[in-house]
Amino acid sequence: MTTDVEYRCFVGGLSWVTDDTSLERAFSQFGEVLESKIINDRETGRSRGFGFVTFSNEQSMRDAIEGMNGQTLDGRSITVNEARSRGSGGGGGGFRSGEGYGGGRREGGGGYSREGGGGYNRSGGGGYGRDRGFGGGGSRYPRGGGAPDGYWRN
Repeated sequence: MTTDVEYRCFVGGLSWVTDDTSLERAFSQFGEVLESKIINDRETGRSRGFGFVTFSNEQSMRDAIEGMNGQTLDGRSITVNEARSRGSGGGGGGFRSGEGYGGGRREGGGGYSREGGGGYNRSGGGGYGRDRGFGGGGSRYPRGGGAPDGYWRN
């Protein structure tokens, strides 16, 4: 058996008073617990309301999921399921949304139209905002290619 296989349960909905020891105590009835860990907030040090329990074998983990999911621990109804491996997700989300947000800003920037008040209008309906008031028929920006409101009057 490979050493990187872990039989780990995710335990959610934990009370703030639940600690590593009480978590281990609650789950040890299902088999040998190798580790029980409450996840704490980095800033405050307070429990984030979830943790993990690692068992020595798969059957113990399955029994714990079946036996503890939906049960009450320290006054809270807990959720127990098989933990996902660390490599399968999580971290990439922030990068992708950051990229999307940045892309959105670039798209809405109007770099082509601000220079000449609509002169670089791709659809060809426009001409310069200065000459045509609020731009022409096919302009993607209804008011002079994205120029500030009074720009064409100057």
